[in-house]
Amino acid sequence: MAGNLSSNMEDYLKVIYFLQNKMGIVRVRDIAKEMAITMPSVSSALKNLEKHGLVSHPRYDVVGLTSEGKKIAEHVTRRHSVIMDFLLGVLGLDPKIAEKDACGMEHNISQETLESLDKFLKERNVKR
Repeated sequence: MAGNLSSNMEDYLKVIYFLQNKMGIVRVRDIAKEMAITMPSVSSALKNLEKHGLVSHPRYDVVGLTSEGKKIAEHVTRRHSVIMDFLLGVLGLDPKIAEKDACGMEHNISQETLESLDKFLKERNVKR
């Protein structure tokens, strides 16, 4: 399923996952605030994610990830984390630049490259 998702859909899943871990309960307004977008945009995206079976969002209620949505969100979060560790710990980039670049790269990196980066970081004991 993850291969069929747009980078935008992956971003929503990642933000919902982050907010659930941070706050426990996630509402449309929380997602809108975190992503700096409008609530109607979030509602529209949630309908699409719900059609794919990745979130549950009863009308006017909290937003939750399904088991498949959580699995994808965790994978996207891991990709982001490995890339950030490399950009910060190896290349020494400014955190703002690293964050922006990691957000773009996380959607396009192959699993093989991700695993190689992760192995590289572990072998060199790069702070994570």
